[in-house]
Amino acid sequence: MSTRRVDVLVVGAGPAGTATAIHLARSGASVLLADRAHFPRDKACGGGVTGRALRQVPCDITPVVERVVDTFELRLHHRCSFRRTSAEPLIMMTQRRRLDAYLAEQAVAVGARFRDGTRVEHITIDENGISATVGGENVTADILVGADGANGIVAKAAGLDVGIERGIALEGNVPWALLDEQRFASTAVVEIGAPAGGYGWLFPKGDHANLGVGGWASEGPHLRDHLARLACAYSVDPNAITGVRGHRLPMRRIGASTPASSRVVLVGDAAGLVDPLSGDGMYEAFVSARLAAETIVAGRPESYPAALARALDHHAGASWTAKRALDRHPAVCFWAARSPGVFGVVAGLLKGDVGHPDEARGLARPPLRLIARVARSRVDREAAVPDQMPG
Repeated sequence: MSTRRVDVLVVGAGPAGTATAIHLARSGASVLLADRAHFPRDKACGGGVTGRALRQVPCDITPVVERVVDTFELRLHHRCSFRRTSAEPLIMMTQRRRLDAYLAEQAVAVGARFRDGTRVEHITIDENGISATVGGENVTADILVGADGANGIVAKAAGLDVGIERGIALEGNVPWALLDEQRFASTAVVEIGAPAGGYGWLFPKGDHANLGVGGWASEGPHLRDHLARLACAYSVDPNAITGVRGHRLPMRRIGASTPASSRVVLVGDAAGLVDPLSGDGMYEAFVSARLAAETIVAGRPESYPAALARALDHHAGASWTAKRALDRHPAVCFWAARSPGVFGVVAGLLKGDVGHPDEARGLARPPLRLIARVARSRVDREAAVPDQMPG
C-alpha cells in the first residue's frame, strides 16, 4: 500500500479544523483535512457567530448567513423579560450544515485536501512524526491537529489531558408558521432560571427558529422536560419541534489543560474551548485555529498552550464567575443585566469592542460587581477558578 506524505493532518472538519487548514494552506503547508461524516451534514449547535468571532474567521461567511441579530431579549423563568437593541449587528445566524461545508470548500480553494466520509485510525505518534490510516490509506505527517471534538481520538492517542468539565444541551427546530417571525426575526432570546448551569434559547434562522436548552451534564435526564416547557412558553406544541438532538459542551478548567505536545495540537471542542457561560465555541474555535497554525508554521507547536492561555483565559475566568452567579441567583443576574449601561458592555463583548467585563465604566460597573460578589458567596464546583469580573 502506498503512503501519502503531508505536513499536517487535521482530524475533524468543524469550524476549528477547517479554519486551521485554511491558515496552514495559505502559509504553504501541505494539509490533509479528514472527517468521518459525509458533507454537508447536520451538527447540533446554536449556529450563532458573534461579532468578535467574525473578526477571527479566516474568510467571508456572508454566503451562509441566514439572519442578522441586533436585538437581545433576556427572560427569567419564562415570565419577566426585557429587550435591548444595538445600533450594530451582534450575531450572524447560520446553520452548521451550511457553515462547515462552506468552510471546507474554502480550505480546498486555498490548497488543502479534504476527505469527508473518511475515518482516521491507527494513529501512531513518535519523535519521527505521525502515521495514521486515513480511509484505508497510509498517511504520514509532521504534525497532527485534533479538531474532532471532546470525545475525539486524537487527544486519546496523544495522551493529552484537556481537563474538561462537561455540560450538555438539547435543541430542535420550529417552523416560523408556529411563531411570530416578525418579533423574533432579528432577536436572540435567552431564558435563564433553568436548567441548572445553563439557559434556554430561541435563535432565528432562515425558515425556522432554533429552540434549545443546556446546562450541567447532570441535567441530561431532565433536558426534554426543560425543552418542552420552553416550547410551551411560546405557545408551541413540544411535539412540533423537529430534528431534536443533543450534544456535549466541553469546557476546560483554567490551568488544567494540556492541549499540545511537540507533534500534536488540539483546537476547538477537542481542547475543551466552549465558553462556560454562553455555551458558544465559535470564537474559541477560530482563535485556537489561528494560534495553532501560527505556532505550527513557526515550528514551535509546543508554544501553543501558552499562546492559547494568553488569548482566552482572562475572558474565560469572567465567564466561569458569571456562570456561578447565574447558577446560584438567576434573579439577581437578571436584574443586574437590566440595569443601565450593562447592555452596552454585553453588546461590546459580543461585537469584540470590549475585551473583558472589567473594562466596564460608569453605571454598568456596580451591577457587574454585584454579579461577582454573588459568585463569591459560595464555594461550588468551580471554586478553583479565580473571579475575574470587575471588583
